Amino acid sequence: MLTSTALVLLMTLPGIALFYGGMVRRKNVLNTLASVVAITSLVTLLWFAVGYSLAFTPGSAWMGGFERLWFSGLDYFKDSGQLAVSHLAPHLPESVFAMYQLTFAIITAALIVGAVVERMLFSALLWFIGLWSVLVYAPIAHWVWEPGGWLVKMGVLDFAGGSVVHINAGVTGLVCAYALGPRRGYGREPFQPVNLGLTMIGAGLLWVGWFGFNAGSALAADGRAGLAMAVTQIAAAAGAVCWMLGEWVVRGRPSLLGLCSGLVAGLVAITPAAGYVTPRAALLIGAVAGLACYWGATGLKKLLNADDSLDVFGVHGIGGIVGSLLTGVLARQDIGGAPGQWSVQLIGVLAVVAYSGMASALLLWFTQVLVGLRVDEGAEDSGLDLSLHREQLGT
Repeated sequence: MLTSTALVLLMTLPGIALFYGGMVRRKNVLNTLASVVAITSLVTLLWFAVGYSLAFTPGSAWMGGFERLWFSGLDYFKDSGQLAVSHLAPHLPESVFAMYQLTFAIITAALIVGAVVERMLFSALLWFIGLWSVLVYAPIAHWVWEPGGWLVKMGVLDFAGGSVVHINAGVTGLVCAYALGPRRGYGREPFQPVNLGLTMIGAGLLWVGWFGFNAGSALAADGRAGLAMAVTQIAAAAGAVCWMLGEWVVRGRPSLLGLCSGLVAGLVAITPAAGYVTPRAALLIGAVAGLACYWGATGLKKLLNADDSLDVFGVHGIGGIVGSLLTGVLARQDIGGAPGQWSVQLIGVLAVVAYSGMASALLLWFTQVLVGLRVDEGAEDSGLDLSLHREQLGT
């Protein structure tokens, strides 16, 4: 679990930072990287202060309690042999469980950066993400993963974060894109990525780190963790190949960006199912996700008419929805100990979409009133690296 925790943190730093940083224009790379680093730090402090307690302690069906504020009670006393453990993982030190779940809270918030790059005020981003991590992420995590949560009691299955992480971040990203409006010149001029090599390195770090994400969610080094690791690899490969083939047919050529996006699509979709399905089912989930997310980043994006800059909704939102619904069809009780129920999964998806969307819109309105949301035209034209940070990439 210590290794899995480190792997999931690796997915954000430097995984997401490089994945996103390579796709933006040169004048906005450092702002993108700074956003990911700042979010990692901010969410860590908020998780320590309040987020963990609200997400993973018993309370109501909607929210946890307050007994773990500031990690109160996460004690270890060597001389007396006392050690705090969570009711969700009594075989682990609670400090390890809390840190592992922190890395999920971090990456979920960092994913949202992809929808707002190149135009959002840095101060606005931090205000919004800080509020969102406490008021949106923590409650949804409680609903789905804490035994008293209303969705888990209904029978919703989410092994490692299809709803909590990916649908949540994807819907929030889409709402942010609508609230901010499109980047200047969007749809009229080419937005040349600065370095897709960096994006590929970031995608590779995500792929490797995802073993901590999915296999680690077994909370043990056992057969279920081994199965989760295997299905993760298979789904990622299927997603990459199917996105590549779809792009090859539609555009007449494959692309590195498409391969990277496809492997992430497969990883996203297998996340809710990883501890419940067979390797053959994982192949199907990854393949469907590769094609569905390709459409989500192209055709659906045009229909939605939102400048979701780096396709957070198209990949994470659509991939999370596909994976969550297919979990209801393909999950086997003899593997995961719980039956898949498609209708119940649909209720879970709709609940997360509705709450995440409405709460995010409200928090964006509050942030707009508080500090504003978007940089001015001059700052956007000169780039956020210079206008917000007085820094720039070397020549």
